[in-house]
Amino acid sequence: MSCSRLTALCAALLLPAFASADSPFDGKSLAGWKAKHSDKGKWVVGTAVVGEKSPDILVAKKGGSDLVNIQPGSDLLTEEKYGDCTVEVEFMIPKGSNSGVYLMGEYEVQIYDTFAKKGKDPKPGDMAGIYTFAPPKVFADKGPGAWQKFVIEFQAPKFEGSKKVSNTKFLKVTFNDVVIHENVECDKPTPGGLTGKEMPEGPLMFQGDHGQVAFRNIKVTPRK
Repeated sequence: MSCSRLTALCAALLLPAFASADSPFDGKSLAGWKAKHSDKGKWVVGTAVVGEKSPDILVAKKGGSDLVNIQPGSDLLTEEKYGDCTVEVEFMIPKGSNSGVYLMGEYEVQIYDTFAKKGKDPKPGDMAGIYTFAPPKVFADKGPGAWQKFVIEFQAPKFEGSKKVSNTKFLKVTFNDVVIHENVECDKPTPGGLTGKEMPEGPLMFQGDHGQVAFRNIKVTPRK
């Protein structure tokens, strides 16, 4: 075997193995999703826009392929469960709104309108913070009414039987192409999750019981 082929082979063995990206949202319906509280809230598919006269309201126009929390009241989660993975998602909130992306339904990356702070004295509860664990290292918020993007490289907790042997870790979180978290370890779930318990796998969950939010271009790439 040539040196170049041997180098390529060694490099391939050192890289984590990824499955193909999965889009749990088909852009047409809520197939593959379920509400945490089925009798509350309303999620619809349409085109999300901020109200012309009310910047604190999201409106879902007919057509389009955005997932819109038009009436806050219930979180929304996938029927599919994931462990180690990379999640890519774009989102938009109106002025003053509050939501979040929960990995495994338990570990939240915050979505919250703290744009007016401009990153001053950042807290874990600010936009893009890992809730209760870590504030964003860099201010990258575009503000309410703008589409923004998270890329979350996530490592699930590991178990041997019923014993946890390693904690959850956010390997890297990129916000609007800016790295804001690296190697943030969580020894327990963040508040407001699905069960408050740690497990090897869990659903992707969007917080919908606080404020309005819209999502699009949702991709989950499991890591083997």
